[in-house]
Amino acid sequence: MMPDVNQVGAGQEAWVPDQDAPAVMLDHVSKWYGQVIGLNDVSIAISGGVTGILGENGAGKSTLFKLLVGRLKPSQGTVRLFGTDLWRNPAPYSRVGYVSESERLYDWMTGADFVGTLARLYGHKRDDAMARAMHVLEFVGLTDVAHKQIGKYSKGMRQRIKIAHALVNDPELLILDEPLAGCDPIARTTIMNVIRELGQQGKTILVSSHILTEIERITEQIVILHNGRLLALGNLHAIRELLDQHPHRILLHTDDPRLLAASFLPADPVYGLRFPNPGELEIQTNDLSAAHKALPGIVTRAGVRVTAIENPDDNLVSLLKYLTEGRT
Repeated sequence: MMPDVNQVGAGQEAWVPDQDAPAVMLDHVSKWYGQVIGLNDVSIAISGGVTGILGENGAGKSTLFKLLVGRLKPSQGTVRLFGTDLWRNPAPYSRVGYVSESERLYDWMTGADFVGTLARLYGHKRDDAMARAMHVLEFVGLTDVAHKQIGKYSKGMRQRIKIAHALVNDPELLILDEPLAGCDPIARTTIMNVIRELGQQGKTILVSSHILTEIERITEQIVILHNGRLLALGNLHAIRELLDQHPHRILLHTDDPRLLAASFLPADPVYGLRFPNPGELEIQTNDLSAAHKALPGIVTRAGVRVTAIENPDDNLVSLLKYLTEGRT
């Protein structure tokens, strides 16, 4: 059973969290597996709201989360939750909910039984456990399938049942490892709405992803990991504004790319044009925001039909490339 801050054994003192301490603090934390470095000298402090943990596969996101939930011990440095060193006192785990990227679930159980059983393991009596289970199932939008076997759930439902089980003890810190992976657009939107609402309630939410647009729809606060190192921490929009001042491409799909190109020639934000494939016009600009502002008026004046607009450089790979320029 997970430790309960209100339960005190003989000779033990109740754990009192430091109210002034951040929910999550890593102090020069490293984790290595033999010769492989999973996390390299990371120091961060996070408290309140939703924070996106961005990084490509192998960047260290899952290692970070496993350190936070005690599945791994740091090779060096200290991990603290609510001001407490986890390897000296595990009591803070009673305030943590964790959704791993693993897909292992009890497929023979119904959603209500699964979440209710987790509530029982937290120490709640049967009726209270089931009431809690139904409450969180309603919150994540699974009331209509609460009594259906998990093995018959869609991918999006399975992700939401994992979130429900992590919420059943009303944690103050929620850690979500790739919660949108493999979900269809409707399920993604539902899960994003749940995450945003939890952040608005004042909880501390950590959400990992390797897709920039996913994190942008959830939060502005980000941590970027690259090769196990902390590459950036702060406001995503501020970082994106810096990125927008570097060379970018806008790809237009159009019936007449050459006629449209002629209309872009005198436009200030545009310094280059090319035709990568039939029916495509690529605009090159040093000011992405200005180019997008000018785009509707230029297309309208040209009188050319545009069927799609893409930003090939508007992704995590480009952001990492910008942030790592000049680094060894």
